[in-house]
Amino acid sequence: MGATLLLATATAALADDHGKDKGMAEQKNIVETAIAAGQFNTLVTAVQEAGLVETLSGEGPFTVFAPTDEAFAKIPEADLNALLADKEALTSVLTYHVVAGKVKAADVVNLSEAETVQGSTVDIKVEGDTVMIDNARVIQTDIMTSNGVIHVIDTVIMP
Repeated sequence: MGATLLLATATAALADDHGKDKGMAEQKNIVETAIAAGQFNTLVTAVQEAGLVETLSGEGPFTVFAPTDEAFAKIPEADLNALLADKEALTSVLTYHVVAGKVKAADVVNLSEAETVQGSTVDIKVEGDTVMIDNARVIQTDIMTSNGVIHVIDTVIMP
């Protein structure tokens, strides 16, 4: 119930922010959107540690399968700290969550795999209303940004 409430609150916050962007201000990029959402603090820290802020703030377009803080919390603390300290491995993991181009949910459900910026492919499975990216469930789709789209996932995927 707590996770559902958190997701609903985050969704409402994103929806409110998204509505403001349409007419009142320029739409935020992927990194700015992730920061504003409040549920991607570990992801933002990892992106900063890997030196990918400029890239993911750039022109794009990119599709990001973004793990929440709860997804990162599934990784044992020592393993997560080791990953954050290893820039090469961290960059590999993070770029495995990114696909070049703007791939909306309607497109994702027609794919069985997608090539990541890291160079490997992620498996995509659709069963009813559930979409899986490797072993991660997509829990929110189509968060539009100025340079792409974010789909929220519940697990950190590894190349």
